[in-house]
Amino acid sequence: MRLLDRYVMTNVGSAMFLVMVVVLALDLMFGFIAELDDARNDYQVVEALYYMFLTLPRRVYDFLPLGAFMGCLIGLGAMASSSELTIIRAAGVSVKRVVWSAMKPALVIVLLGVVIGEYLAPPAERLAQSHKAIARGAGENIAAATGVWHREGDTFMHLNAVVPDGALRGVSLFSFDEQGRWLETSVFAERADYQGDHWLLQNVRTTRLTEEGTSLEESAELRWDTGLTPDVLSVLIVRPENLPVTGLFTYARYLDEQGLSSANYWLAFWKKVLMPIGTGVMVLVAISFIFGPLRSVTMGFRVFTGLIVGLLFKYMQDLLGPMSLVFGFNPVLAILLPIVINGIVGAVLLRRAG
Repeated sequence: MRLLDRYVMTNVGSAMFLVMVVVLALDLMFGFIAELDDARNDYQVVEALYYMFLTLPRRVYDFLPLGAFMGCLIGLGAMASSSELTIIRAAGVSVKRVVWSAMKPALVIVLLGVVIGEYLAPPAERLAQSHKAIARGAGENIAAATGVWHREGDTFMHLNAVVPDGALRGVSLFSFDEQGRWLETSVFAERADYQGDHWLLQNVRTTRLTEEGTSLEESAELRWDTGLTPDVLSVLIVRPENLPVTGLFTYARYLDEQGLSSANYWLAFWKKVLMPIGTGVMVLVAISFIFGPLRSVTMGFRVFTGLIVGLLFKYMQDLLGPMSLVFGFNPVLAILLPIVINGIVGAVLLRRAG
């Protein structure tokens, strides 16, 4: 039985690896072409290649569920096409035993995804985004097209880049009146350094708007008091879905305390927490297809069916996620519903096959 387990694991695992290599190669090629469109200032071909290298962990993490699903579908499908699964069943091996053997590579995928998603992808993504922003001149532009916006009280702030060491580049602060109707002060600093309990802005230009007109002040340094810390700001520069679970939880709580909308971060939090379960369910669906409706079809049809099912699963989550933000229902339901539906389909098909 150990030899049989090893054989099934090798076939499924190698198929998963092959799928990941092909998908990542295509994604990196098209991603690099897209990055060339952003070339500006010091951000040229070499910097774009470095950016692609830094974003590789995030891309691996994004495609792990698809790789596990398609790899299982192709690996077991090849065994079904060569009648190996039929011989294994005829030898008295139960469907549950084959399912468990095929699930083991998926468990490795899940563990790999947790490690990459928590410890590798987030810091690499922060470094990639800050490197790209600085190379494109983050410290020279007021409220550049890239960067992040944030609000604290009556002050709206835009940060062009958050450097990995905690410093900020291109800080714009816009202060409004108590009713939020009139802009009173605009501050732009090329750089900001954290001093333990406050920030020190450098090369500052302050514009004040009054009924008498506008005035411009320039100073080498200016103290900036805010509740934002480098730890919180390191979260801001990365998209919610690319943050670790701990960072998502911390920043979502911070937004709740500030009275700001945190729905996007809670949605990303639950999507990451439930990702291992979703991956396992997708693998279960792939196995059920092989023992069920896709037992005797061609490999091309299996791949086509796998793509359709995988895309449907992704689009269901992508559709229900924004719906939870618009209609205000719990984001957990948006993530769980596709998982539950696919789990029921997989369980029913496997029960019929057994």
